[in-house]
Amino acid sequence: MTEQSPLDLAEDDPFGPHNLPYGVFTTADEPERPRLGVRYGNHVLDAGAAARALGSPHAGLLEQPGLNPLLAAGRTVWHEVRSALTAWLTAPAHRAVIEPLLHPLDAVAMRLPYEVADYVDFYASEHHALNVGRMFRPDGDPLTPNWKHLPIGYHGRSGTIVVSGTDVVRPRGQRKGPADPAPVFGPTTKLDIEAEVAFLVGAPSEPGRPAALGDFRDHVFGLSLLNDWSARDIQAWEYVPLGPFLGKSFATSVSAWVTPLEALEAARADPPARDAEPLPYLDDSAEDEKGGFDLRITVAVNGHVIAEPPFATMYWTAAQQLAHMTVNGASLRTGDLYASGTVSGSEVHQRGSLLELTWNGRDPLELPEGQRTFLEDGDVVTMTAWAPGPDGVRIGLGEVTGRIAPAL
Repeated sequence: MTEQSPLDLAEDDPFGPHNLPYGVFTTADEPERPRLGVRYGNHVLDAGAAARALGSPHAGLLEQPGLNPLLAAGRTVWHEVRSALTAWLTAPAHRAVIEPLLHPLDAVAMRLPYEVADYVDFYASEHHALNVGRMFRPDGDPLTPNWKHLPIGYHGRSGTIVVSGTDVVRPRGQRKGPADPAPVFGPTTKLDIEAEVAFLVGAPSEPGRPAALGDFRDHVFGLSLLNDWSARDIQAWEYVPLGPFLGKSFATSVSAWVTPLEALEAARADPPARDAEPLPYLDDSAEDEKGGFDLRITVAVNGHVIAEPPFATMYWTAAQQLAHMTVNGASLRTGDLYASGTVSGSEVHQRGSLLELTWNGRDPLELPEGQRTFLEDGDVVTMTAWAPGPDGVRIGLGEVTGRIAPAL
Protein backbone atom coordinates (compact mmCIF):
# COMPACT_ATOMS: atom_id res chain seq x y z
CA MET A 1 0.00 0.00 0.00
CA THR A 2 1.43 3.38 -1.02
CA GLU A 3 1.86 5.85 1.83
CA GLN A 4 -0.16 9.02 1.37
CA SER A 5 1.85 12.11 0.54
CA PRO A 6 1.72 14.97 3.06
CA LEU A 7 0.79 17.15 0.09
CA ASP A 8 -2.50 15.30 -0.30
CA LEU A 9 -4.80 16.92 2.25
CA ALA A 10 -8.50 16.52 2.79
CA GLU A 11 -10.41 19.40 1.23
CA ASP A 12 -11.71 20.47 4.64
CA ASP A 13 -8.30 20.46 6.39
CA PRO A 14 -8.22 23.72 8.42
CA PHE A 15 -4.54 24.13 7.56
CA GLY A 16 -4.85 23.58 3.83
CA PRO A 17 -3.83 25.84 0.93
CA HIS A 18 -6.46 28.41 1.89
CA ASN A 19 -4.61 29.08 5.17
CA LEU A 20 -0.77 28.79 5.10
CA PRO A 21 0.20 30.40 8.42
CA TYR A 22 3.85 31.29 9.05
CA GLY A 23 6.04 30.13 11.92
CA VAL A 24 9.66 29.47 12.84
CA PHE A 25 10.88 25.95 13.66
CA THR A 26 13.97 23.93 14.44
CA THR A 27 14.66 20.24 13.88
CA ALA A 28 16.23 17.66 16.18
CA ASP A 29 19.36 17.40 14.02
CA GLU A 30 19.82 21.19 13.87
CA PRO A 31 18.33 22.56 17.08
CA GLU A 32 20.21 25.86 16.83
CA ARG A 33 19.17 26.70 13.27
CA PRO A 34 15.75 28.36 13.28
CA ARG A 35 13.99 28.32 9.91
CA LEU A 36 10.98 30.07 8.49
CA GLY A 37 8.18 27.56 7.97
CA VAL A 38 4.65 27.42 6.61
CA ARG A 39 2.15 25.00 8.07
CA TYR A 40 0.42 22.64 5.65
CA GLY A 41 -1.84 20.10 7.32
CA ASN A 42 0.22 18.38 10.00
CA HIS A 43 3.52 19.26 8.34
CA VAL A 44 5.78 22.29 8.14
CA LEU A 45 7.33 23.40 4.87
CA ASP A 46 10.89 24.70 5.06
CA ALA A 47 10.03 27.90 3.17
CA GLY A 48 13.61 29.04 2.66
CA ALA A 49 14.76 25.72 1.26
CA ALA A 50 11.77 25.63 -1.07
CA ALA A 51 12.42 29.16 -2.30
CA ARG A 52 16.07 28.38 -2.94
CA ALA A 53 15.33 25.11 -4.74
CA LEU A 54 12.74 26.73 -6.99
CA GLY A 55 14.72 29.88 -7.73
CA SER A 56 12.34 32.31 -6.05
CA PRO A 57 13.29 36.00 -6.13
CA HIS A 58 12.16 36.09 -2.49
CA ALA A 59 14.55 33.39 -1.32
CA GLY A 60 16.57 35.94 0.64
CA LEU A 61 13.53 36.84 2.75
CA LEU A 62 12.41 33.26 3.30
CA GLU A 63 15.85 31.97 4.28
CA GLN A 64 15.93 34.26 7.30
CA PRO A 65 15.66 32.80 10.85
CA GLY A 66 12.59 34.91 11.62
CA LEU A 67 9.64 36.71 10.09
CA ASN A 68 10.78 40.32 10.54
CA PRO A 69 12.49 40.79 7.13
CA LEU A 70 9.38 39.48 5.36
CA LEU A 71 7.16 41.66 7.56
CA ALA A 72 9.14 44.76 6.65
CA ALA A 73 8.93 44.02 2.91
CA GLY A 74 5.33 45.23 2.68
CA ARG A 75 2.00 44.21 1.31
CA THR A 76 2.96 43.63 -2.33
CA VAL A 77 5.70 41.19 -1.35
CA TRP A 78 3.41 39.49 1.19
CA HIS A 79 0.97 38.76 -1.63
CA GLU A 80 3.66 37.56 -4.02
CA VAL A 81 5.17 35.20 -1.45
CA ARG A 82 1.79 33.80 -0.47
CA SER A 83 0.89 33.20 -4.13
CA ALA A 84 4.20 31.41 -4.68
CA LEU A 85 3.75 29.22 -1.60
CA THR A 86 0.27 28.26 -2.73
CA ALA A 87 1.64 27.20 -6.11
CA TRP A 88 4.56 25.29 -4.62
CA LEU A 89 2.27 23.28 -2.35
CA THR A 90 -0.50 22.57 -4.86
CA ALA A 91 1.01 22.36 -8.36
CA PRO A 92 1.90 18.78 -9.42
CA ALA A 93 5.04 20.05 -11.15
CA HIS A 94 6.59 21.00 -7.80
CA ARG A 95 5.84 17.82 -5.84
CA ALA A 96 9.23 16.18 -6.26
CA VAL A 97 10.99 19.29 -4.92
CA ILE A 98 8.55 20.22 -2.15
CA GLU A 99 7.69 16.84 -0.64
CA PRO A 100 11.15 16.20 0.93
CA LEU A 101 11.08 19.69 2.47
CA LEU A 102 7.98 18.96 4.58
CA HIS A 103 8.67 18.11 8.23
CA PRO A 104 6.10 16.38 10.47
CA LEU A 105 4.69 18.88 12.94
CA ASP A 106 5.35 16.58 15.88
CA ALA A 107 9.03 16.28 14.91
CA VAL A 108 9.90 20.00 15.08
CA ALA A 109 10.19 22.58 17.86
CA MET A 110 8.46 25.91 17.37
CA ARG A 111 10.05 29.25 18.21
CA LEU A 112 8.65 32.74 18.69
CA PRO A 113 8.40 33.57 14.98
CA TYR A 114 9.25 37.29 15.11
CA GLU A 115 11.17 39.78 17.19
CA VAL A 116 8.62 41.86 19.09
CA ALA A 117 9.20 45.62 18.89
CA ASP A 118 6.45 47.18 21.03
CA TYR A 119 3.45 45.55 22.67
CA VAL A 120 0.11 47.27 23.29
CA ASP A 121 -2.97 45.65 24.83
CA PHE A 122 -6.47 47.02 24.35
CA TYR A 123 -9.79 46.65 26.19
CA ALA A 124 -12.20 46.39 23.26
CA SER A 125 -14.97 43.99 24.32
CA GLU A 126 -18.03 45.78 25.62
CA HIS A 127 -19.26 42.59 27.30
CA HIS A 128 -15.96 42.16 29.14
CA ALA A 129 -15.84 45.82 30.17
CA LEU A 130 -19.44 45.67 31.41
CA ASN A 131 -18.76 42.54 33.45
CA VAL A 132 -15.66 44.02 35.07
CA GLY A 133 -17.45 47.30 35.76
CA ARG A 134 -20.42 45.55 37.36
CA MET A 135 -18.06 43.56 39.56
CA PHE A 136 -15.95 46.43 40.82
CA ARG A 137 -18.31 49.42 40.47
CA PRO A 138 -21.68 47.87 41.42
CA ASP A 139 -23.19 51.20 42.40
CA GLY A 140 -22.03 53.19 39.38
CA ASP A 141 -21.89 53.10 35.60
CA PRO A 142 -20.03 49.90 34.64
CA LEU A 143 -18.37 51.66 31.68
CA THR A 144 -16.00 54.56 32.21
CA PRO A 145 -17.06 57.82 30.47
CA ASN A 146 -14.41 57.46 27.75
CA TRP A 147 -15.03 53.80 26.85
CA LYS A 148 -17.30 54.32 23.83
CA HIS A 149 -15.28 57.24 22.51
CA LEU A 150 -11.84 55.64 22.19
CA PRO A 151 -10.18 52.21 22.32
CA ILE A 152 -8.65 52.06 25.81
CA GLY A 153 -5.25 50.40 25.99
CA TYR A 154 -1.93 50.25 27.78
CA HIS A 155 1.68 49.80 26.71
CA GLY A 156 2.84 46.36 27.82
CA ARG A 157 6.19 44.62 28.06
CA SER A 158 7.49 43.13 24.81
CA GLY A 159 10.37 41.25 26.47
CA THR A 160 8.09 38.79 28.27
CA ILE A 161 6.05 37.69 25.26
CA VAL A 162 6.63 33.94 24.92
CA VAL A 163 5.69 31.35 22.36
CA SER A 164 2.95 28.80 22.92
CA GLY A 165 4.12 25.84 24.98
CA THR A 166 6.33 27.89 27.30
CA ASP A 167 5.69 27.31 31.01
CA VAL A 168 4.37 30.33 32.93
CA VAL A 169 5.90 30.76 36.37
CA ARG A 170 3.43 31.97 38.98
CA PRO A 171 4.42 35.59 39.66
CA ARG A 172 5.11 37.15 43.03
CA GLY A 173 4.16 40.65 44.02
CA GLN A 174 2.35 42.94 46.41
CA ARG A 175 -1.32 42.42 47.07
CA LYS A 176 -3.79 43.77 49.58
CA GLY A 177 -7.22 42.32 50.22
CA PRO A 178 -10.10 44.42 51.58
CA ALA A 179 -9.59 43.01 55.08
CA ASP A 180 -5.78 43.25 55.10
CA PRO A 181 -4.39 46.07 57.29
CA ALA A 182 -1.34 46.40 55.04
CA PRO A 183 -0.07 44.94 51.77
CA VAL A 184 1.66 41.57 51.80
CA PHE A 185 4.19 40.07 49.40
CA GLY A 186 4.05 36.61 47.86
CA PRO A 187 2.81 34.50 44.96
CA THR A 188 -0.42 35.59 43.34
CA THR A 189 -3.50 33.70 44.50
CA LYS A 190 -5.64 34.94 41.59
CA LEU A 191 -3.78 33.87 38.47
CA ASP A 192 -6.04 34.33 35.46
CA ILE A 193 -6.22 34.05 31.69
CA GLU A 194 -7.42 36.45 29.02
CA ALA A 195 -8.46 35.05 25.65
CA GLU A 196 -7.32 37.58 23.07
CA VAL A 197 -6.35 38.04 19.43
CA ALA A 198 -3.03 39.69 18.52
CA PHE A 199 -2.30 41.69 15.37
CA LEU A 200 1.24 41.77 14.00
CA VAL A 201 2.57 44.92 12.32
CA GLY A 202 4.73 44.45 9.26
CA ALA A 203 5.41 47.64 7.33
CA PRO A 204 6.48 50.52 9.61
CA SER A 205 5.25 54.12 9.52
CA GLU A 206 6.97 57.49 9.81
CA PRO A 207 6.90 59.38 13.11
CA GLY A 208 4.28 62.08 13.11
CA ARG A 209 2.14 60.42 10.42
CA PRO A 210 -0.92 58.65 11.88
CA ALA A 211 -2.21 55.50 10.21
CA ALA A 212 -5.75 55.99 8.94
CA LEU A 213 -8.44 53.33 9.06
CA GLY A 214 -7.83 52.56 5.39
CA ASP A 215 -4.13 51.92 6.04
CA PHE A 216 -4.80 48.81 8.12
CA ARG A 217 -3.94 46.27 5.41
CA ASP A 218 -0.79 48.15 4.42
CA HIS A 219 0.64 47.83 7.91
CA VAL A 220 -0.83 44.70 9.53
CA PHE A 221 0.52 41.38 8.26
CA GLY A 222 -1.63 38.92 10.17
CA LEU A 223 -3.08 37.77 13.45
CA SER A 224 -2.77 35.03 16.04
CA LEU A 225 -4.22 33.92 19.35
CA LEU A 226 -2.83 35.45 22.53
CA ASN A 227 -3.24 34.70 26.23
CA ASP A 228 -2.62 37.74 28.42
CA TRP A 229 -1.95 36.02 31.75
CA SER A 230 -3.07 38.24 34.63
CA ALA A 231 -2.42 38.26 38.37
CA ARG A 232 -5.68 39.81 39.50
CA ASP A 233 -4.74 40.47 43.12
CA ILE A 234 -1.47 42.17 42.16
CA GLN A 235 -3.31 44.11 39.45
CA ALA A 236 -6.06 45.30 41.81
CA TRP A 237 -3.57 46.78 44.27
CA GLU A 238 -1.30 48.48 41.74
CA TYR A 239 -3.51 49.72 38.93
CA VAL A 240 -4.75 52.98 40.47
CA PRO A 241 -3.90 55.54 39.13
CA LEU A 242 -1.73 54.41 36.18
CA GLY A 243 -3.14 51.03 35.16
CA PRO A 244 -1.74 47.51 34.56
CA PHE A 245 1.91 46.88 35.35
CA LEU A 246 3.37 43.89 37.25
CA GLY A 247 0.03 42.10 37.27
CA LYS A 248 0.41 41.68 33.50
CA SER A 249 4.07 41.98 32.56
CA PHE A 250 5.36 38.62 33.83
CA ALA A 251 4.23 36.67 30.72
CA THR A 252 2.07 36.91 27.62
CA SER A 253 1.73 33.80 25.45
CA VAL A 254 1.23 33.94 21.69
CA SER A 255 0.65 31.25 19.11
CA ALA A 256 3.62 29.91 17.18
CA TRP A 257 1.65 30.55 13.97
CA VAL A 258 0.69 33.84 12.32
CA THR A 259 -2.28 33.67 9.96
CA PRO A 260 -1.98 36.25 7.14
CA LEU A 261 -4.85 38.70 6.78
CA GLU A 262 -5.13 37.57 3.18
CA ALA A 263 -6.29 34.13 4.38
CA LEU A 264 -9.20 35.68 6.31
CA GLU A 265 -11.20 37.41 3.58
CA ALA A 266 -14.25 35.19 4.17
CA ALA A 267 -14.07 35.88 7.91
CA ARG A 268 -14.49 39.64 7.69
CA ALA A 269 -17.56 40.77 9.64
CA ASP A 270 -19.43 43.93 10.53
CA PRO A 271 -18.72 45.11 14.08
CA PRO A 272 -21.70 45.34 16.43
CA ALA A 273 -23.94 48.39 16.25
CA ARG A 274 -22.56 51.36 18.18
CA ASP A 275 -24.68 53.75 20.20
CA ALA A 276 -22.08 56.53 20.26
CA GLU A 277 -20.77 58.21 17.12
CA PRO A 278 -16.98 58.03 17.06
CA LEU A 279 -14.78 60.97 16.17
CA PRO A 280 -13.85 61.20 12.46
CA TYR A 281 -10.50 59.38 12.72
CA LEU A 282 -12.31 56.37 14.24
CA ASP A 283 -15.48 56.55 12.13
CA ASP A 284 -15.51 53.43 9.94
CA SER A 285 -19.10 53.81 8.71
CA ALA A 286 -17.94 54.75 5.21
CA GLU A 287 -15.12 52.21 4.92
CA ASP A 288 -15.28 49.82 1.96
CA GLU A 289 -14.64 46.64 3.94
CA LYS A 290 -16.02 45.14 7.09
CA GLY A 291 -13.90 45.97 10.10
CA GLY A 292 -14.42 42.90 12.27
CA PHE A 293 -13.33 39.28 12.09
CA ASP A 294 -15.53 36.26 12.74
CA LEU A 295 -13.19 34.15 14.87
CA ARG A 296 -14.60 31.34 17.05
CA ILE A 297 -12.37 30.82 20.10
CA THR A 298 -12.37 27.89 22.50
CA VAL A 299 -10.69 27.98 25.92
CA ALA A 300 -9.85 24.77 27.78
CA VAL A 301 -8.28 24.13 31.19
CA ASN A 302 -6.63 20.72 31.49
CA GLY A 303 -8.48 19.62 28.36
CA HIS A 304 -11.90 20.67 29.64
CA VAL A 305 -13.67 23.39 27.65
CA ILE A 306 -14.66 26.31 29.88
CA ALA A 307 -15.51 29.07 27.38
CA GLU A 308 -16.19 29.86 23.74
CA PRO A 309 -15.66 33.60 23.24
CA PRO A 310 -16.82 35.07 19.88
CA PHE A 311 -14.44 37.65 18.43
CA ALA A 312 -17.12 39.06 16.11
CA THR A 313 -18.70 40.81 19.12
CA MET A 314 -15.72 43.13 19.72
CA TYR A 315 -16.83 46.77 19.87
CA TRP A 316 -13.60 48.34 18.60
CA THR A 317 -11.98 46.87 15.49
CA ALA A 318 -8.31 46.20 14.85
CA ALA A 319 -8.25 49.02 12.26
CA GLN A 320 -9.67 51.47 14.81
CA GLN A 321 -7.12 50.35 17.37
CA LEU A 322 -4.29 50.91 14.89
CA ALA A 323 -5.64 54.37 14.03
CA HIS A 324 -5.96 55.33 17.69
CA MET A 325 -2.53 53.95 18.56
CA THR A 326 -0.90 56.26 16.01
CA VAL A 327 -3.20 59.30 16.01
CA ASN A 328 -0.82 61.24 18.27
CA GLY A 329 2.02 60.72 15.79
CA ALA A 330 3.48 57.58 17.37
CA SER A 331 5.19 55.51 14.68
CA LEU A 332 4.78 51.83 13.91
CA ARG A 333 7.77 49.51 13.87
CA THR A 334 8.13 46.15 12.19
CA GLY A 335 7.28 43.56 14.82
CA ASP A 336 4.90 45.74 16.81
CA LEU A 337 2.22 43.58 18.37
CA TYR A 338 -1.11 44.82 19.62
CA ALA A 339 -3.79 42.72 21.26
CA SER A 340 -7.56 43.06 21.27
CA GLY A 341 -8.16 42.78 24.97
CA THR A 342 -10.22 40.00 26.53
CA VAL A 343 -12.79 38.55 24.15
CA SER A 344 -16.15 37.99 25.83
CA GLY A 345 -19.67 37.52 24.54
CA SER A 346 -23.06 38.15 26.06
CA GLU A 347 -23.53 34.62 27.47
CA VAL A 348 -21.81 33.16 30.53
CA HIS A 349 -20.06 30.42 28.52
CA GLN A 350 -18.64 33.12 26.20
CA ARG A 351 -16.62 34.92 28.87
CA GLY A 352 -12.89 35.00 28.11
CA SER A 353 -11.44 35.18 31.62
CA LEU A 354 -11.78 33.31 34.90
CA LEU A 355 -12.46 36.65 36.58
CA GLU A 356 -15.74 36.79 34.66
CA LEU A 357 -16.49 33.07 34.52
CA THR A 358 -16.27 32.74 38.32
CA TRP A 359 -17.38 36.31 39.05
CA ASN A 360 -14.12 37.04 40.90
CA GLY A 361 -14.21 33.69 42.69
CA ARG A 362 -17.82 33.79 43.84
CA ASP A 363 -18.98 31.04 41.46
CA PRO A 364 -16.29 28.34 41.12
CA LEU A 365 -16.01 26.29 37.94
CA GLU A 366 -16.53 22.55 38.27
CA LEU A 367 -13.72 20.70 36.49
CA PRO A 368 -13.10 16.93 36.53
CA GLU A 369 -10.09 17.47 38.81
CA GLY A 370 -11.96 19.77 41.19
CA GLN A 371 -13.24 23.31 41.53
CA ARG A 372 -11.40 26.30 40.11
CA THR A 373 -11.82 29.98 40.86
CA PHE A 374 -8.39 30.89 39.49
CA LEU A 375 -5.52 28.80 38.14
CA GLU A 376 -3.59 26.32 40.25
CA ASP A 377 -0.02 25.14 39.73
CA GLY A 378 0.13 22.46 37.04
CA ASP A 379 -2.98 23.67 35.21
CA VAL A 380 -2.66 23.76 31.44
CA VAL A 381 -4.62 26.40 29.52
CA THR A 382 -5.15 25.91 25.78
CA MET A 383 -6.85 28.29 23.37
CA THR A 384 -7.84 27.26 19.87
CA ALA A 385 -9.88 29.01 17.19
CA TRP A 386 -11.21 28.80 13.67
CA ALA A 387 -12.67 31.21 11.16
CA PRO A 388 -14.93 30.79 8.14
CA GLY A 389 -12.92 30.29 4.98
CA PRO A 390 -13.64 30.13 1.25
CA ASP A 391 -16.25 27.66 -0.04
CA GLY A 392 -17.32 26.64 3.45
CA VAL A 393 -13.94 25.39 4.70
CA ARG A 394 -12.56 26.42 8.07
CA ILE A 395 -9.37 28.41 8.65
CA GLY A 396 -7.55 27.04 11.68
CA LEU A 397 -5.66 29.41 13.95
CA GLY A 398 -2.59 28.05 15.69
CA GLU A 399 -3.28 27.20 19.31
CA VAL A 400 -1.72 28.94 22.27
CA THR A 401 -1.06 26.85 25.34
CA GLY A 402 0.78 27.24 28.64
CA ARG A 403 1.28 25.33 31.88
CA ILE A 404 1.43 27.05 35.26
CA ALA A 405 4.70 26.37 37.09
CA PRO A 406 5.09 27.07 40.82
CA ALA A 407 6.47 30.41 41.97
CA LEU A 408 10.25 30.49 42.28
